[in-house]
Amino acid sequence: MIVFHGSKRIIKHPEFGYGNVRNDYGLGFYCTENIELAKEWACTGTDDGWANQYQLNTENLNILYLNRKPYHILNWLAILLKNRTFVLSSNLSIEAKTYITNNFLPEYEHYDVIIGYRADDSYFSFSQSFLNNTISLEQLNKAMHLGKLGEQIVIRSPKAFSELIFLDAIVANGERYYAQRQQRDLQARLEFQKEKISTSSAESIYMIDILRQKWTNEDPRLS
Repeated sequence: MIVFHGSKRIIKHPEFGYGNVRNDYGLGFYCTENIELAKEWACTGTDDGWANQYQLNTENLNILYLNRKPYHILNWLAILLKNRTFVLSSNLSIEAKTYITNNFLPEYEHYDVIIGYRADDSYFSFSQSFLNNTISLEQLNKAMHLGKLGEQIVIRSPKAFSELIFLDAIVANGERYYAQRQQRDLQARLEFQKEKISTSSAESIYMIDILRQKWTNEDPRLS
């Protein structure tokens, strides 16, 4: 597998144990197979960045594919709740966080690599809206496919780090890719607002319904 890591610097030798523990899937080295996305992630402002390119040998690695069955959106959200910092504005959202992490958190920490959605600003705000009962489960599911913000590949274990081989570092023009990043996020939000208007709330499942009906991880409505 060829993967790219967007950064402000060239990283020839990624090291296990460094980074932000509050990222989506905890401590790890966050990559993508899409060089354009890596360049956007490298440009958090108008300064130039780098798309570091690696070869990842996956043959002997234990990989969790969060976007494939039997996993579903609440499994992804449970991991996000475990690692990211959420602003919870009501008793309902606090109860929702506890319920989701207690009932839908998969055993993910022993995997060498995790592949799943990336919670960019728009994705993160959609997740908070769901916890606060202002968007439905269906809307949250659809939001994950808006704006094409992409999957991420997270290198998590010393074994996985040992399978990374640095290939190249490709410059990312800050002015171009920062603007492109902002536009992608804006597009996701605009498409989501259209989806909110077009979806009937009367027949939709909200967080409060999941709590009241005591959904479990095996509920067929999640498949």
